[in-house]
Amino acid sequence: MRGTVQGVGFRPFVHRLANEHTLSGLVQNDAEGVWIEVEGASASLAGFEARLREAAPALARVASVEVEELPYLGTRGFRIAVSAQAASIDTIVPQDSAPCPDCLRELTDPLDRRYRYPFINCTACGPRYTLVRELPYDRTRTTMSAFPLCAACRAEYEEPAHRRFHAEPNACPACGPSVRFVGRGDFVLHGDEAMRAAARAVDAGLIVALKGVGGYLLATNARDAHAVSLLRARKRRPHKPFAVMARDVAEIQRLAHVSDVAREALAAPARPIVLLPLRDEVDALPGIAPGLRVIGMMLPSTPLHVLLASDGPPLQVMTSGNVGDEPIAMDDDDARFRLDGIADAFLTHDRRIHTRLDDSVVRIIMGEATPIRRGRGFVPVPIALPFAGPPVLATGADVKNAICITRGGEAFVSQHVGDLASPLAFAFFEETIDKLGRLLDVVPSIVAHDRHPEYRSTGWALASGIARMAVQHHHAHVASCLVEHGRSERAIGIAFDGTGCGPEGDLWGGEILVFDLSGFRRVGHLRPVLLPGGEAAIHEPWRVGFAALVDAGAPLDAFDGVAPRKRDVVRQMIARRVSTPSATGAGRWFDAIAAITDLRREVSYEGQGAIELEAAAASSRPQGAYEVPLEQGTPFVVDLRPTVRAVAKDVREGVATAMIAARFHETLARAILLAARRVRDATRLTLVALSGGCFQNRVLGERAVELLMADGFEVLVHRRVPPNDGGIALGQAAVAACRSWQQRKKG
Repeated sequence: MRGTVQGVGFRPFVHRLANEHTLSGLVQNDAEGVWIEVEGASASLAGFEARLREAAPALARVASVEVEELPYLGTRGFRIAVSAQAASIDTIVPQDSAPCPDCLRELTDPLDRRYRYPFINCTACGPRYTLVRELPYDRTRTTMSAFPLCAACRAEYEEPAHRRFHAEPNACPACGPSVRFVGRGDFVLHGDEAMRAAARAVDAGLIVALKGVGGYLLATNARDAHAVSLLRARKRRPHKPFAVMARDVAEIQRLAHVSDVAREALAAPARPIVLLPLRDEVDALPGIAPGLRVIGMMLPSTPLHVLLASDGPPLQVMTSGNVGDEPIAMDDDDARFRLDGIADAFLTHDRRIHTRLDDSVVRIIMGEATPIRRGRGFVPVPIALPFAGPPVLATGADVKNAICITRGGEAFVSQHVGDLASPLAFAFFEETIDKLGRLLDVVPSIVAHDRHPEYRSTGWALASGIARMAVQHHHAHVASCLVEHGRSERAIGIAFDGTGCGPEGDLWGGEILVFDLSGFRRVGHLRPVLLPGGEAAIHEPWRVGFAALVDAGAPLDAFDGVAPRKRDVVRQMIARRVSTPSATGAGRWFDAIAAITDLRREVSYEGQGAIELEAAAASSRPQGAYEVPLEQGTPFVVDLRPTVRAVAKDVREGVATAMIAARFHETLARAILLAARRVRDATRLTLVALSGGCFQNRVLGERAVELLMADGFEVLVHRRVPPNDGGIALGQAAVAACRSWQQRKKG
C-alpha cells in the first residue's frame, strides 16, 4: 500500500483488522509504503481488503494498492514486523496535525500522567513532516531520536492495541522534550511554570517568541493596542495584517462571520489561518488588520498553543517569528539572534525542528476553502498528475516562492518559502530543494523555471547543471489550476496577477490564453498601463494611477494633493518614455483605481492597494458597471480607458469610494465573461481556468465564476494550491513533465 500510510496509525489499524477477520501474517513499513502479508479464508481476505480502504485512519491517504497471490504457508497469528529499508523510496511523509480529541482530554485531565504536557501526541495527531529526517518513518529517523522512551511510554509504543503504538513522537514529562521560559536578564523557568509564565507575559502585553512545531512565532495580546503597535514597529510591518489565535470557535464567532465551511476549515487537522469577514456590529481589533474588514483567525494548532490560549488572553496575535520578508526562525540560536530586538521573552523547548514550516492560510471562496499559503498541515500531501513523467524540479517564482518535485505520477509542492530577495530566504529555498529531494529520494532530470531572467529562482536553475525547461509565468499559472483538477485538455485560461515576464521580455499580467499542459497561445489581454519609474510604481501606485489618467485623456486633478515636483517628474517620464515600461497586469489596474480614488497611493506590502480596494467593494453593492470594450485584433485588447474616465468622473462628482470599487470589480468580472465568450466563439472551448493572485480576491473571483457559469462555461478555480505565485511551481512541473512525456511518446 502506497500513499500517506506511515506515521498515521496504519500498522496497528491493519493489526486490529486482521484479528477481526481471523487472519494470520504480518504488516511492515518499508521505504515504499506499507507491506502486508496475510492469509486465511477467502471470504475473510476479501472483507479485509475492502476494509483497508474504507476504514483507514483519518490522516491516511491510500494512493495505490498492489495485490499479489502467494502460496499458503499455514502461519498462525498476526504480527507487526520491524521496518525494512528498500532500494527506492515511494512512500509519503504524513503532514503535521493538530491535537486529536483523545489527546486533548488527557492534556486537561489532572489525573493523567500527561496532564498539561505540551508535547502530547498519538498516531492520530502531532508533528510528522517537521521532525522526520529520512524514510521509512521511524523514531530513529526523526529528531525524537534524542529522547529515549521511558518504560511507560515504551510499553505504549510497543503495544499494537494502543493508540500510541509506533507513534514516533511519543513522549511524556519523564522522557520527552521540555519547555523553558526565558525573560529579560536571563530569568529562566522550566516545565509548567514556564507555560504559565509565558501566558502571563502575553496577557500583560509583552511580546513572546515561542517555538512552534515548524519554527518560531511571535505572540502578544490581540486586544492590547499598545502591544500590537509595538510589535508592528519592532517587526517593521506597518500595515500588513496579523493573524489572531482564538481560544475556541465561540471567541471567533463573537468577532467574525463563521460559515459551516469556515468552521470546518478552522477545526481541520491542519488548523490553518482562515480569513473571515468581521461582523458589521463589531469594531476591528486595533491595529490587527488596518483598513480591512477581514481578519485571519486560527484555533490552537499544538498542545503548547492550547495551553497558552487556555492560560492567557482569549485572543492572541500569532505571527511569524521573523523581520520583514525573512523566513521564520527555526534554530534556537538563530531565533535569539534575530528576534532578540523584537521579543521581550522566549518560550522555547529542546525538540529540534528538522524542516521549517509556517502556518497555512485559506480563504472561503465560492463556498470552499482556497489555499492562500501552503504550510503546516498541507505539506507534503501530493497532487496527482494526469501522467507519469520523468522526475522534475520546478523552482517557482521569486515572490511567494514554493518549489515542486515530481515523482512518477505525483507532484509534491513545498511549503511557502517567501520572497527570494532576502539572502536568508534564498538559503531557505536551497535548503527546501535539498531536503524535499532527499526525503522523496528523487534526483531530478529536468529543472523547470520561469522565463524572467532576473528571478533568483531562474538563476539557480541556470546554474544547476540540470537539463532546463523554461515555462512562461502565466502559462504556469493556468496549468497549475488545470492539473490540480486532474485535467489536461485544451482550455481557456484567464491569468490575472501583478506582473510576469512575457515570451519577449515584456510585462504581462492580464492574460487570456488558449492552452493545454504542453503549450499556449495568447488570444487577448488587458490594455497595457505605464509604470513610471518601473519598480517604484509598484511601491507608489499613484504613479500608475497618474499614467492611467494620462492614457485615458482624463483630467489629472485627482492627484492635486501630490507634490507638484513629483507630478512633473512623472509627467515628463511618461512623455519621454524614460524608465517607464508598460504592463498588462491586472494588479497594476487595481493599483491605478486605488490611487485615483485616493484609497491607497503608497503601499507597505505587496497587493495592499488591491486588498483595500476589494475591502471597499465588499461593503457596497455595485450599481451597474463601467464601459469596457474589446478591441479587435490578434490578440484582442480589453480597453480599460473608458473605465478610467468614468472612475475619474465619479471621483470628481463625489461618488462614494465603496461604490466606485464595487463597480470596478463588476466591470472586470464582466470583461472576463466577454473575453471568454469571444474565445469560445472562435474555438468552441467551454472550459475556463482562473488563476493568478487577483483571484485571491473573493469579490472578483465569485462574481466572475457566477457570470461564466450562468453563460454555460465550466469553470476551474484553485482548491489545492494558491492562485498566487505559490502555485506557479506546480504549473511549471506539470508543463515540463507533459512535454517530456510527449517527447518520449514520439521517440
